[in-house]
Amino acid sequence: MPYAISLHMLAAVIWVGGMFLAYVCLRPVAATLLEPPQRLQLWTGVFKRFFPWVWAAVISLVGTGHLMIAMMGGFKYVGLHVHIMLALGYLMVLLFLHLYFAPFKRLKRAVEAENWPEGGKALKQIRLIVGINLVLGIITVVNAAGGRFLYG
Repeated sequence: MPYAISLHMLAAVIWVGGMFLAYVCLRPVAATLLEPPQRLQLWTGVFKRFFPWVWAAVISLVGTGHLMIAMMGGFKYVGLHVHIMLALGYLMVLLFLHLYFAPFKRLKRAVEAENWPEGGKALKQIRLIVGINLVLGIITVVNAAGGRFLYG
């Protein structure tokens, strides 16, 4: 169990922390300093490096989450906070899958074709999804840390 918890937490920190850095810190600076072509190229490069880590985090979170539930005897033996964490986690995964296979794919194609208006549209969709997932991720982390105390 300690290894599963540690891997689970590390995966959450990488995913949610990466979204926080991108959304709260990098995005405003890139929008201020870079023209659309450079900004779109920057984001494409950042996402190409970050998304493999997100894939690893998603696989780790789902795998370790279900492993820990099984080790505790199954769903009926875990607290409400675990059910909430699982529901929010799967919602985050679904949003990431959509982001990866739709707007990110369009962003890469647009940047390769130097179609900056289309790239801007794709980046706007990515920004919205990352913003939603960041909020969900923060709620999930707070729930994971304190949920057992809130829900008994």
